[in-house]
Amino acid sequence: MPIAWTADQVLALAPDAGSIAAGRKLSGPGPWSGTGTREDAAVWGECAGSGKHPYRTVVDLGGPAYRCSCPSRKFPCKHALGLLLLWSAGQVRPGTPPEWAGTWLAERATRPPAAAQSGVSDPAAARKRVERRGERVAAGVDELDRWLLDQVRGGLAALQQGGYSYVEPMAARMVDAQAPGLASALRRLPGAGAGQPDRSGPLLEGLALLRLAVTAHRGLDRLPPSLAACVRREVGYPIAKDDVLAGPPVADRWQVVGRRDDEQERLTVRRVWLRGERTGRPALVLSFAGAGQQLDASLAAGLTVDADLHFYPGTAPLRALVGTRRGAPEPIGTLRGGSLQDAAAAYAAAVAADPWTYSWPVVVGGLTPVPGPVWQAYDGGGRRVRLLGGDELYRLLAVSGGHPVTVAADYTPGGLRPVSVLDADPGRAAGQLVLL
Repeated sequence: MPIAWTADQVLALAPDAGSIAAGRKLSGPGPWSGTGTREDAAVWGECAGSGKHPYRTVVDLGGPAYRCSCPSRKFPCKHALGLLLLWSAGQVRPGTPPEWAGTWLAERATRPPAAAQSGVSDPAAARKRVERRGERVAAGVDELDRWLLDQVRGGLAALQQGGYSYVEPMAARMVDAQAPGLASALRRLPGAGAGQPDRSGPLLEGLALLRLAVTAHRGLDRLPPSLAACVRREVGYPIAKDDVLAGPPVADRWQVVGRRDDEQERLTVRRVWLRGERTGRPALVLSFAGAGQQLDASLAAGLTVDADLHFYPGTAPLRALVGTRRGAPEPIGTLRGGSLQDAAAAYAAAVAADPWTYSWPVVVGGLTPVPGPVWQAYDGGGRRVRLLGGDELYRLLAVSGGHPVTVAADYTPGGLRPVSVLDADPGRAAGQLVLL
């Protein structure tokens, strides 16, 4: 099923800036009645307008594809955008579609896959929309490039002091240009280097990565496909789940080594870290839920799942979708970890392949945490690394008892952020994974 979307992802579908403004006006529950969603695969509702009868709007989220009884020729119309914004904010409850919506959804389900995914029967019209979006993104990228050059010419003081209000106008412009990935990168800038006495280094790094995305986007057609996929991801081009699942599977027994839930733009984002028992390959599975919605709980930490994973395209593929599963999950038992040198090498290789990589999942064995004003950890080879985090570091210390343990963590430029630890109690036949 499609994941819940952010508001930026919804607005990236808009055909023009006017539709964005009109869709936002319809994003509250006031004009809507009879709304509902089915397994996050479809959403529907009736929107009060100037006429006697409300406009009936239904969206197939798998396409996405849209149908509305309004006379607008825009695709999607403002009612579809408003309904999707309402849904992305978690204000649409699960339900059974009414007959007018269910009939259309049933008809789409019986169409050939290509037609069902596109939602249109005119390939020329689809190409035109793609070209139109490309033009809007290119114009937005040019505007962002001018803004970036202004920051370098004028110095970083305005960015350091202005905070989120300083970057928000340009971030909103990127949403209008259908580049939500660039908007998110801009909104992360004010928090770069938070807590450090000198934030200029992290801010310059963030600006440099944005400029790299701008430059790479201008030469998109000349890049290798895997690197072009990284650029598209950073800009915010959508990729259909069906396209990912159509890619080659990676079969393995996947150890679920960590899970963390974060609040993000009125959504709860669940990150699940996996590690291939045979391949040693890391993977990250994301799921999203709005207010009152349930997150995917099928990947429980501490279990091993025999399954196929399908990775999103890129030069250092990490995010994945779960495909076919085989058999019942089993406890992890043992978790083999490498050294800190191995972890640093894995992170370096990922950054060399994909320069927008900020963190990389690793498993480190024989790691001993040491508390202090700056927390550190040592491995069996005498190497050390800074530990990042808050209360979870005390939980790590409690589980370890000051002895070497196996830790699953995110390797970042600032240090190691632990996610879980294997409590290898000699009294148990198998270790128990403890989330931090």
